[in-house]
Amino acid sequence: MRFLLKIFLLVLLSSPALAELITDPANPARKIESTQTFATVNGQVLTWGDYAVAFSTAARNKFYHGKPPEGEVAKLQREVADRMVNRILLLEEVKRRGIKPDQAAITKQIEQYDKQYAGNERWTQNREKMLPGLKEQLEQQDLLQQIEKKVRDVKPPDDAALQAYYKAHPELFTEPKKTKASVILLSVDPSTGEAAWKAAEEEAKKIIKQLEGGADFAELARIRSSDRTAEKGGDMGWLHKGSLPTPVEAVLEKLKPGQVNPEPVRVLEGIAILRLDGTAPEELKSFGEVKERARALWLREKADEAWKSHLAQLRKKAKVEIDESQFLPLAASGTGEKTQAR
Repeated sequence: MRFLLKIFLLVLLSSPALAELITDPANPARKIESTQTFATVNGQVLTWGDYAVAFSTAARNKFYHGKPPEGEVAKLQREVADRMVNRILLLEEVKRRGIKPDQAAITKQIEQYDKQYAGNERWTQNREKMLPGLKEQLEQQDLLQQIEKKVRDVKPPDDAALQAYYKAHPELFTEPKKTKASVILLSVDPSTGEAAWKAAEEEAKKIIKQLEGGADFAELARIRSSDRTAEKGGDMGWLHKGSLPTPVEAVLEKLKPGQVNPEPVRVLEGIAILRLDGTAPEELKSFGEVKERARALWLREKADEAWKSHLAQLRKKAKVEIDESQFLPLAASGTGEKTQAR
């Protein structure tokens, strides 16, 4: 819900008002009257001007350069519309429950904005005119945070519920396979020519022969390796799958503990010589070891379920009409029809 406060500040500190004709954020070639109705929620009207600002702000927050990738526009169109509708329904729910905003917290936030925009000429000149609208937005944000906190405040689970959750989701409590390995890295500047890489490979082959002849890996790592692990004899410690570059993991998977790779491996930083020091299979942690993690995951899951259910119930009881005639079709479902009631 916080992104709508950003919208409000953006409008306050940029243009004084939306133009009568705006560009459809998802279809720049199309112009829409800003006052044209986009949606009605229990009789409350949202305009296309409201939606355009909300869509643009959401896109800037979510995507690089504020431009949604093709295929993401349709999804974002609906996400923004849902957020706007949910906001109105939640504020109605807040009013029904008689929840009041925390005025002390809001005063503190306004003081923070005074500091943040102290050098902004528009803020300085129009602060008193802007303040009522800003205060209203802050009050609404506070109320929305309060209602969400109340709904998400689920009853903590007992041990039986936690045990059941643990048994139902072993993948959440299983430590993946681990590999212990050591490395000797002969660094090569990526910008140098192929000759430098070939020279490093030849040098690595000589070191491998030394190791095959009984030379101490750790000692050679301290002397020859440019990796940060050199002072530890090349020891990289225990590593989960995915921690190392794919070519390195592929080499280690073919080795037995104690073996050195027979051929040098080219990596981004240079040429690597690898030794597999050990492996540990994936391990399901005992309930006692992960009990607190299970509790945290259970609470988060149930809180999410409670929140989604609450929003669904509000939508079910509400009269909502959204003009989706300009929405792009959703790729997954192939639907993009105009929805007149949700």
